[in-house]
Amino acid sequence: MIKQIQWFPGHMFKSLREIREKIKLMDIVIVLLDARLPFSSMNPELKKIISHKPVILLFNKMDLSDQSVLSHWMTHYQHEGYQTLKIDAQTGKNTQKIHPLAQEVLKEKLTREKNKGLKERPIRTMILGIPNVGKSTLINQLSKSSATKTGNTPGVTKAQQWIKLSDQFELLDTPGVLWPKFDDPKVGYHLAITGAIKDKILPEDDVVSYALNFMKTHYPKRLEERYGIKGDLSYVDMLDTIGRLRGCLLKGNEIDYQRVYHIILTDIRGKQLGGLSFDRLEHVSV
Repeated sequence: MIKQIQWFPGHMFKSLREIREKIKLMDIVIVLLDARLPFSSMNPELKKIISHKPVILLFNKMDLSDQSVLSHWMTHYQHEGYQTLKIDAQTGKNTQKIHPLAQEVLKEKLTREKNKGLKERPIRTMILGIPNVGKSTLINQLSKSSATKTGNTPGVTKAQQWIKLSDQFELLDTPGVLWPKFDDPKVGYHLAITGAIKDKILPEDDVVSYALNFMKTHYPKRLEERYGIKGDLSYVDMLDTIGRLRGCLLKGNEIDYQRVYHIILTDIRGKQLGGLSFDRLEHVSV
């Protein structure tokens, strides 16, 4: 059974209010999505707030995703009117294209300002996204410094700060913001599997059960290649197969399921099972 999840720390409520206040200062908004979760990592509350601004969607962790599924999502968002770009903030892949893309999107506005005799100024942008999607890593990549505190734990950035990326680009960083309640419970599981919400928010057994059954449906070959799982095994049989393969045994030859959970989630997050995409266009209401 898929459980509902609600998780909305107090600083996130404050952040939403501050974003609403600051949005009017922005020329363009950058939204950072997880390339594995193009739907689950798109905060519907933020989508409403930025609806009247030019927006660039960046699909981060591109190499961790299933490229064919990601391409379908990028086309979908382009049809909705967004500019899109897939990147990897960790390695810097395609990040050099962000500023030129912003200039292209704002070309008419910048030309109008120049024709009015207004002094040339930096483009003002805001980077938005859910926790642990890689905002701080991207900003450090763009500014070529450790301008912001980074970490692998969701919720590291707690306050807004202006960062000068270059003479032509100024960015307002904001903490990652989730929304009070996920309408689709699967969103919570997708966020948990990829580490966007803290482990233990949902029972680990439930998260791993969802992940393995998803893999069995969409990536059965990967399960066979990595863990030797063949055929239509039950969830417990899959855990036992992985546990015995990896030597996760307690006294009496019992399976140490906690170790198995950790192995599976680490493998998924570290691309040991290949590029994966958990959001499917045909499975969500968009």
